[in-house]
Amino acid sequence: MLRSLFFILCSLFFSARAARAQFSLSPLVTPETIDDGTMEQLYEDLSDREADPLDLNTATRAELEALPCLTAQQVMDILEYRDRVKHIETLNELLLIPSLDRPTLSRLSPFVTLLPARYPQTVPPLRDLLRHGKQTLLADVKVPLYHRPGSDAFLGPSCKHWLRYTFRYGQQVNIGLAAAQDEGEPFFKGRNKYGYDFYTGFVLLKGIGQLHTLVVGRYRLRFGMGLILNNSYGFGKLATMTALINSSTHISGHASRTEGNYLQGAAGTIKIAKGLDLTAFASYRKIDATLNKDSATVATILKSGYHRTQSEMNRRRNTSETLVGGNINWMSNGFHLGITGLYTSFNRKLKMDKGQEYRRWYPCGYDFYNISIDYGYLSRKLNISGETATDKNNQIATINMISYELTPRLTLTALQRYYPYKYQALFANSIAEGSSVNDESAAFLGAKWLPWDDATLTFYSDFSYFAWPKYDTSSSTHRWDNFIQLDAIKGNWAFLLRYRMKMKELKGQKGNALVKKFDHRTRLAISYQTSTILLATQVDLTFVRKETASHGYMINQTARWQHKWLKLIATAGYFNTNSYDARVYCYEPGLLYTFSFPSFYGKGTKISANIRADVSSKLTLICNCGYVHYINRPASSSLVEDIRNNNRTDLEMQLRWKF
Repeated sequence: MLRSLFFILCSLFFSARAARAQFSLSPLVTPETIDDGTMEQLYEDLSDREADPLDLNTATRAELEALPCLTAQQVMDILEYRDRVKHIETLNELLLIPSLDRPTLSRLSPFVTLLPARYPQTVPPLRDLLRHGKQTLLADVKVPLYHRPGSDAFLGPSCKHWLRYTFRYGQQVNIGLAAAQDEGEPFFKGRNKYGYDFYTGFVLLKGIGQLHTLVVGRYRLRFGMGLILNNSYGFGKLATMTALINSSTHISGHASRTEGNYLQGAAGTIKIAKGLDLTAFASYRKIDATLNKDSATVATILKSGYHRTQSEMNRRRNTSETLVGGNINWMSNGFHLGITGLYTSFNRKLKMDKGQEYRRWYPCGYDFYNISIDYGYLSRKLNISGETATDKNNQIATINMISYELTPRLTLTALQRYYPYKYQALFANSIAEGSSVNDESAAFLGAKWLPWDDATLTFYSDFSYFAWPKYDTSSSTHRWDNFIQLDAIKGNWAFLLRYRMKMKELKGQKGNALVKKFDHRTRLAISYQTSTILLATQVDLTFVRKETASHGYMINQTARWQHKWLKLIATAGYFNTNSYDARVYCYEPGLLYTFSFPSFYGKGTKISANIRADVSSKLTLICNCGYVHYINRPASSSLVEDIRNNNRTDLEMQLRWKF
């Protein structure tokens, strides 16, 4: 205990992130968005944007809407202000726009810039591409300095490593290549005789004549509000007050380590007329799947990308998936309307195990199709958006949102969603309380209030109903989610206060009778930052009740010091929870393009040290070491993830070379 207190008292405060992309995401992070991978995907996109900031003087509406820290209203206000002044000179000038406040500007600043001249809207000669293009090579490795019993069955070494190459010429040309190896996967042997377990790459062109976007290789798409197609980052409930929820078309290349969430082929958007765009896409790829005993039908589609053991390797890319479709989008005078259609087929029949009631309506068959229409209207105070979709079962799903600026400091938001339990959309990813876009009816009310300058109060209440049994339930159920968060900046100080209460109906310990589970979570974070240091502290409290009560807390502190080419970050924390349900989440400083928000449960301490050296303007070295000591921790239900000793140390190293 004394050693735990020593770790806490010797460090100074909690840091949101060494990289500013992480800090911009921190207000949006919840346990659900961490667990489903949403934040990791969004963080990689923002890291790319931070490496090549968007020029505010030439950015299009779609490019601005892709930034999660801007609402649709703020995007429109920036464009109108730019048209009026012709050229934005400084970022602080944006504070003259009533809808922008200093916290928003602080989150926006890492991802935008102001250039004196724009790139020409034509394909540059190859000589100019090679001369003026920006190239980056990134390599990192993670070595666990402990042993898991489950790793004895691994086919490869326990270290994790990857390579990433990018080439950029302004906003017009973007090329990405990556090779990734997860812990335990064979390297240059077995079925990975060509080296890495996963290779990916793409070529992306933008803003060339009538061609808005063209991507060849592996890519991600988002249309409308995600009711039929969104394999980009997802929509959390907090995103209803940000640009994460808008109906613009989003096409991006995939050079990420994520193996289960991409398309492979080509996609492109062309401008037909003013305000009218047409998008077409086609994809064919091999996917991982668990087969039934007949070896001819699919029981489960896998997205983890792990090929560490022989059984995981046997499921590697054993099924093919074909996807084709298109979208037409019209926008004029604040109105927008889009129609999206897609067709999906598999070489093996999907025949999910329906032995349990909650799996009864899982997708079944070789072929699937979806059609949707998205719509909306945006004015200075009013924002309306929605999408309605259907599937091959003729089920109708819909989501609709209205946001109104009641005063310059208060914006109200209401959202309704209805997803029938028979609705099937394999690539859907939208606002949902459940884990998928089906079997859910819900109403959401939220608000964003600026109580004083440089402060934002966000709150919502979401009530949902599930007509069909979900996992760990026996009948129809309800859930109720309530959230309130205050962000404030005062000089060099930043504050965050958050409280969330979530109620679920689940099976009790005796029989199938439903009981209510209440989950209360509170967070307080305070930071002080100058050009040289950042000092902050964070306290998390949890209280969970389901027949019996469990609770926990965590105190985490960090100090960051930066001087010229050297940056040092030291963190320390103490956690104490009496169950997995009461686990706490906390950011861990790591490497570039690596998003880490691990959970902690049981009792223990954690410390980490992160050193970054910008040896030159072209070469950066980063070393990160994290150590966790468990005073008491229940064994994991997964043998692969379980560790048998009380200590866990991970060493990470990264090299970035710009040329």
